[in-house]
Formats: sequence, C-alpha cells, structure tokens
Amino acid sequence: MPAGLSVFLVALPLCLGIALASGAPLYSGILSGIIGGLVVSVISGSQLAVSGPAAGLATVVGAYIISLGGFQMFLLTVIVAGLFQFALGVLKLGTIANYFPSAVIKGMLAAIGLLLIFKQIPLALGYDQPDFWRSGFSQLVTNKNFKAQFYNFNHHTARITILITVISLAAMVFLQKANHKKLKIIPAPLVVVLLGVLINFIFMHVTSGSLKPAQLVNIPSNIFKEISFPDVSKIFSSKEIWRDGVVIGLLATLETLLCIEAIDKLDEHNRITPVNRELIAQGIGNMVCGFLGAIPMTAVIVRGAANVDAGARTKLSAFTHGLFLLLAVMMIPGVLSMIPNASLAAILLVTGYNLTKPKLYRNMWQLGWKQFLPFVLTIGVILATDLLVGVSIGLLLSTYFIIRNNFKAEYKIVKTNTHDQLIRLNSNVTFLNKVKLRETLDRVPENSSLTIDGSHCNFIDYDILEIISEYQHKAEDRNIKVQLINIQKVNVTAIH
Repeated sequence: MPAGLSVFLVALPLCLGIALASGAPLYSGILSGIIGGLVVSVISGSQLAVSGPAAGLATVVGAYIISLGGFQMFLLTVIVAGLFQFALGVLKLGTIANYFPSAVIKGMLAAIGLLLIFKQIPLALGYDQPDFWRSGFSQLVTNKNFKAQFYNFNHHTARITILITVISLAAMVFLQKANHKKLKIIPAPLVVVLLGVLINFIFMHVTSGSLKPAQLVNIPSNIFKEISFPDVSKIFSSKEIWRDGVVIGLLATLETLLCIEAIDKLDEHNRITPVNRELIAQGIGNMVCGFLGAIPMTAVIVRGAANVDAGARTKLSAFTHGLFLLLAVMMIPGVLSMIPNASLAAILLVTGYNLTKPKLYRNMWQLGWKQFLPFVLTIGVILATDLLVGVSIGLLLSTYFIIRNNFKAEYKIVKTNTHDQLIRLNSNVTFLNKVKLRETLDRVPENSSLTIDGSHCNFIDYDILEIISEYQHKAEDRNIKVQLINIQKVNVTAIH
C-alpha cells in the first residue's frame, strides 16, 4: 500500500503531463495509467515494473493525432499497436530489442528528449494556444504562419507562468540532486504540482492576476461521459492506421523491454521478468487503451524505480497505484483541474533533458565514430523527418559498419614472402565477404603461389566457393599456383 501510494503520487502529474505533450485529452493519460495498473500488472510476470503513458511516445503520439485527423482515429492505431505487441509475445519474439544497436536506441531517446523540450517551451512560457506547437519539428519550421504565430506567442506570455516554471524547475533539480534520504522520499513531480497550485492561488487572492483556464489542467467532472471511443469499423479504412500502429507498437516494445531489463537489475531478489509474457500483457493493455480512449502505454523506468525505492515487493503495488489513479479522477477531478500546465511542462522539460544530457553526447563521442555517427545521424533524421525514418537510417548505417567489420574479421592474409601468400578463412565466411575477397585475389601477383586455408571455418557460403573455384581456373593464365586446404571445389562450368 505505501509503495502503491508513492508511485501514484509520481504517476499522476506524469500521466497529465504526457497527455498534454501528446496533444491528447488530459484524462486519456490518467486512463492509460489506470489500465497499466489494473490490467497490465495482473497479466505481467514482472513483480516491480509499473506501466503507464511514456514520455518517449509523446512526440510520436502528437504527430499521429494530427496526421490522422483526430484523437478518435488515432485510437485505432493504439489497438493495432496492442495487436502487434501481442503477436510478438505469442510468437516469442521478446528478444527483438537485442537486435537494435545501442547507438540507435540512444539516438532515438535523445531525439525524443529534444522534441519533448522543444514542445514544452511555449507552455512553460505561458503560451495558451499550444495546438500549433504540437506539429512535427520539420512542419513547424517550414510553416508559413510560423513568424506570425511566434509574435502572437509573445503577447500571451504571462509572468505568473514564467514564475511557476522557474520555481518548478528549481524544485525538480534540487530534489533530484538532493542527497538527504528524507528529501529523496518526496516525489519531485508532486512537489512541483503543489507549488504551481500554491503560486496560482496566491496570485489569484493577493493580486488581480491569475492563470487563464487554458493554462490550467482541464479534467471533466465525470470523465466517463467525456471518453472518446474509436470507430472500429474504420480500422481498415486507411493503411496509415496500420503503419502508424506498428511504429507505435515497435517503439513501445523497445521502451518496455529496456525498462524491464533495468528494473530487473534493481530487484534485490534477482527475479527475471519473462519478456514474452510481458509483451502479451502490454499488448492486451494497449488494446484496452485503444478501445477505452487512452493514449498508449509502456513499462516506465521512472515509475518502476519509484516503486523499488518505496519498498515494493510484488506486483500488488502497481495494481494499487492504478486503483489510486481511478479514485482520484472519480473523487477529486476539481482538485486536478487546479494544476497549471506550466508545472507539467517543467516536469517534462526535466524528463526531456534526462533523455538528451550533454554527457550522453560526450560519452558517445568517446566511443569512436562508428558509434557516434549512427547516434548523431539517428537524431538528425528524426528531427528532420520522423521517428521511423530516423531509426531506419540509423539501423542501416550500423549494419554497414557491422558488414565492414565482417569483411576484415572473416579472413586473414599472411605473406610468407613476395611470391608465396596464404589466405586463412576464419569462422563463417558468407556472401558479405565477396567484394573484399575478390579484391584480395586480384592483388595476388603473377608467377606466384597462393594457399587458401579453410581448416578453421565452420561454414563457407556457396558464393565464396564459386569465387575461389573461378579464381583457381583463371589463375592458370597468370601463372599462379593455387592450393586449397579443406575447401570444397564446385563445378565452374555449371555456374556459367
């Protein structure tokens, strides 16, 4: 019960803030947290992980809501994302995260952090018409009305909002860096929210100024009357729904698996979460989110870490946190509606910064350009286009480096003297080595001898055997004596 209450106090402002950043109804973020607590925790095999809306998906969700023409259409992509995750779990593909290079994943998270910061700045400065700023980065920069909207933005800046933002940021930084155990027990997001409510209350009663309704959280008195349900009959009306759903499902899967791995390391009882069962639980949870009008969820490291710090022992704490969220929206929606958007923006600014710290860029640079280049390229392409394209380009570049390393690793050239050379094939030699092997064979001088040794090979691709057999046939014209050791000959005439 204490752990569940602690996680609830952390999750409540984050659920609201992530929904705000996504351009979705604020209640949809709390609904996602409720479903994560009451549904996913029951099915999941993890004892300590806590699921809910994730900041890493906020920018993608916001972009897809706009591109699909509304929140109700977007909910169909959440159902598809859940189906995709459920299928991955059933097919036992929970190891998918292991096939994404670390540099690309870090680049993706850093880009999400930058986008998160960029989209919260207007709200943090008091802009009370945030819809324009929720478009994608590239669309925003190229928008013809950008300059007009920017000047308009200055007229909507409120000193109260800036004060709330500055104090909230200071509180977040102080509490996160505090070394005192008693201070660490206090959830920083809760303190920020309470400070924002208090400052607005003081200005409202001491001075004539106060925040506008558009600058405050707006939770319906009865969210069950306001919930938007998807029109499931339209799920096959557009291929974009399925494409976007798979992207969300893939990103949610990556974030969940990375979080699960991190939380398992914090478990003092060394319990290991069954990843395929976790994907089935997340898939069911996201399908429920789609049907009930909530934004997509993942297992979230912030909530999971808070759960561990509060002394949680079993999944009952995650379930309890979901119960507290449900009671909050049912019993105190008026209190939630007193929270300033600027407080939530400050929480998300710190969250975004934690995803894209300068230290991360320094560490990636120190690892060398083979790690740094895919990292930076992934960030740049995501900012210029979208997340799927950025991750795809980063994967291609990382794959290119892997192939290049494979060229060098799978065979070794040994020069005994000018006229005698030895090529020793190592491990598994595949068609990926064709180009480099041809270039190496072409550089063997005339009137010499060449030995190709396959004794240390577990596997030699047929394409490689073709090249060696063809070369042995042509070497006679250059007076090169070729000797093969443990290499099968193939019929060169049959090839042609």
